Amino acid sequence: MSMNNGAEIRAKAEAYKDWTAQNLSSIIKVPAMSNDEKNRILFLKELCEKTGFDEVRVDGLGNLLARVGNGPKKLVIDAHIDTVGIGDRSQWKKDPFSGDIEDGLVHGRGTSDQTGGAAAMISAGRILKEMGYAGQYSVWFVFSIIEEDCDGMCWKYLIEEEGFKPDLFVSTEPTSLRLYRGHRGRMEMEVHLKGVSCHGSAPERGVSAAYKAARAALAMEALNASLKPDDDGFLGKGTVVVSKIDVHGPSQCAVPDQAMLYLDRRLTWGETKDQAIQQVKEAVMAAGIDQVEVVMPEYNITSWTGKKYGQELYFPTWKFPEDHPFVQAGVAAHKAVFDAAPVVDKWTFSTNGVAVAGAHGIPSIGFGPGDENQAHAPNEITRVDDLWKAAAFYAALPYVLEDAKL
Repeated sequence: MSMNNGAEIRAKAEAYKDWTAQNLSSIIKVPAMSNDEKNRILFLKELCEKTGFDEVRVDGLGNLLARVGNGPKKLVIDAHIDTVGIGDRSQWKKDPFSGDIEDGLVHGRGTSDQTGGAAAMISAGRILKEMGYAGQYSVWFVFSIIEEDCDGMCWKYLIEEEGFKPDLFVSTEPTSLRLYRGHRGRMEMEVHLKGVSCHGSAPERGVSAAYKAARAALAMEALNASLKPDDDGFLGKGTVVVSKIDVHGPSQCAVPDQAMLYLDRRLTWGETKDQAIQQVKEAVMAAGIDQVEVVMPEYNITSWTGKKYGQELYFPTWKFPEDHPFVQAGVAAHKAVFDAAPVVDKWTFSTNGVAVAGAHGIPSIGFGPGDENQAHAPNEITRVDDLWKAAAFYAALPYVLEDAKL
């Protein structure tokens, strides 16, 4: 890619700065909580059709796919368009779905996490169409669903059920315009404990599942402290958090005989789901609890299209080395439009990359507008300037890849 192309792409992206921000504002005004995305998907479908993509379609699960170019290879740029809820409304200074644009910021739930990426993708598609991109890649912009409830399941469906497998994958989750090359995986676990119930007036006659749960929770605190980072220190250490404790018995006047701890386990490079389950069992038993069952739950849902689908709640870790050709192509694209190398880093949270890169090993990178710390927070915002810069990066990448050895 010549620097002239880079300059042209940057100029076009900057010229569409307000258009991109207005599109994001419009997207925010059509709420789409996880697994309730129909209205937003249909709105985006119409927007992509008006923008002039070569192909726009909705898959069986309900993801929206929009294409520019006809090359034999698939470059996929992905944004999940579902969001979490708003939480405590009183903590929001503005309507969470206002989409207000003020002082260089777009306000509302999902602006950073991560419909800012979706708005930038539409602008990138417009730029590629106007420049007549006709290279070796079909550039697919995918507006995916159900990520907040079950990250990566949308891509598990596309790859494993519809045979739509990218050659290269870009996540537009927020990176503060840094280039990301991996993140920790995760899994969810249920720890089931049993006690013996008796009347609450004589607790010595029974065995309290509540006290077992308390000891098991403290054992998880200790296990978390003992977990080690990956060999090169890039992703950091794994973690385990008790996110819920449920204790019950025959009545409010009885010693409880059942308890369940729900665990959020983040997995660094080299940690496996079987290893993580065994660690939990051993830690709980070391706390003096002799009867413990650790299971990994399943997620099953009927999507907005009526499609029933699901998976186990395990999301594999992924990372690619900094000298990987695709990571280096990302560096080159950044240099082409911004005359500077990007900061190369990783996410703290999890993305759809768990399925594409983690489960299927497809080369993947991340580059997105907005900040990770805005995710799921009240008064969520993203910067208007991030949006056009992200659009420029996405439009430049296919041209850079023409010369890359991938």
